[in-house]
Amino acid sequence: MSASDLKPEISFADFDKVDIRAGTIVEAEPYPEARKPSIKLRIDFGLPLGIKKSSAQITKHYEPAELVGKQVMAVVNFPPRQIGKFMSEVLTLGFPDEEGEVVLGAIDKRVPDGGRLF
Repeated sequence: MSASDLKPEISFADFDKVDIRAGTIVEAEPYPEARKPSIKLRIDFGLPLGIKKSSAQITKHYEPAELVGKQVMAVVNFPPRQIGKFMSEVLTLGFPDEEGEVVLGAIDKRVPDGGRLF
């Protein structure tokens, strides 16, 4: 990555507008109808957010059954986005591997659901 690949600097106030929360995946199922194969997730963010839906293009590295119980990070204050016939309510965060396949940005020690990244 070169310096030209970096996004412009933002202020802390701009960053503070992005609400990134910890949540536990409570359901995961294949979503083969999506334009790019995905997994439908239901993620519990605790109170007051509750359970939110997300579609994640993570099929190369994850099977739905192994995701249940895993804590992940997601942006919870973007507007919902229609992904095919599925309405995604949060953006689950991940990073591309060497081939560009998504690896989840995971939490390595258990934290309360709904905890905010700061």
